[in-house]
Amino acid sequence: MKVSEFNYDLPEELIAQVPITNRDESRLMVLNRKEQTIEHKHFKDILEYLKPGDCLVRNNTKVIPARLYGKKETGAVVEFLLLKRIEEDIWEVMVRPGRKLLKGAKVVFGDGILEGEILEVLDNGNRKVKFTYQGIFNEILDKIGLMPLPPYIKETLKEKDRYQTVYAKYEGSAAAPTAGLHFTEELIEEIKKKGIEIANVTLHVGIGTFRPVKVDTIEEHEMHSEHFYIKDEDVEKINNTKKSGGRIIAVGTTSCRVLESIADENGLVQATEKDTNIFIYPGYKFKCIDALITNFHLPESTLIMLVSALAGKDYIMKAYEEAVKEKYRFFSFGDAMFIQ
Repeated sequence: MKVSEFNYDLPEELIAQVPITNRDESRLMVLNRKEQTIEHKHFKDILEYLKPGDCLVRNNTKVIPARLYGKKETGAVVEFLLLKRIEEDIWEVMVRPGRKLLKGAKVVFGDGILEGEILEVLDNGNRKVKFTYQGIFNEILDKIGLMPLPPYIKETLKEKDRYQTVYAKYEGSAAAPTAGLHFTEELIEEIKKKGIEIANVTLHVGIGTFRPVKVDTIEEHEMHSEHFYIKDEDVEKINNTKKSGGRIIAVGTTSCRVLESIADENGLVQATEKDTNIFIYPGYKFKCIDALITNFHLPESTLIMLVSALAGKDYIMKAYEEAVKEKYRFFSFGDAMFIQ
């Protein structure tokens, strides 16, 4: 299947640059796979479509302020983007400009409160870096780090917490699980009151989520790997819902990828901690999820391929065409879609 089949024309002004004032007032496009209909709602209307006995599965990862600006010993400014903790104070880091940042080079951040030494240049061009500091690493990041917004967002984010879900708990992501950004505490309470179960997974989103597909046919693409875990209490909620005939509704493609990585043929899951590089594209048979809450994704991205696998490529491309026509807001700070 050709990557170009997942392209669509998107006017630049529809790429959301800032979050909407009230999270749950973003727009919601509702796709009914059985009826092949498209409805236009607002996110808080999701309550109408959730039924008692359903289980929402969300990703409770927390984005760290992973973008750091520092100075080399020569005084030149460099940018570090923390991608993955390898062990304790050793991280995999994307660096810019990286040409002269070779093994042994040192970079100082925040007037000396943090120092990074290059231990190794990795095969993918990233660096293995050891950090030294006094105090608590995450508190230093909060002080001097910036949120690692996607490259298509040019505006400065005024409030850091707007690139976090309200239920973000475990730090480790280089990008937000953006489908969850539409939920408010109040909406979550209403969902629970309606008899809908809420389960969590934790997948730390890597920057590979924005990596373009550089091959012509999707079967040739190599998916990036991301670390996740799911606990016993959440496994129990998901499996009980499956057994009693309720729907498993993934909040976002990250939750979907976790569930599909660990589900058996009956759609049941077990407590697991590992990496996944599952690549879901049309032809894939879903084992666990029945519905998906998601945002609008980049043309030719692995994420638009995932939603096409669930709803059908022609139906998704028609929905995207409609979203452009109706001036929906796209990507991380944009509007939402519910595929049921």
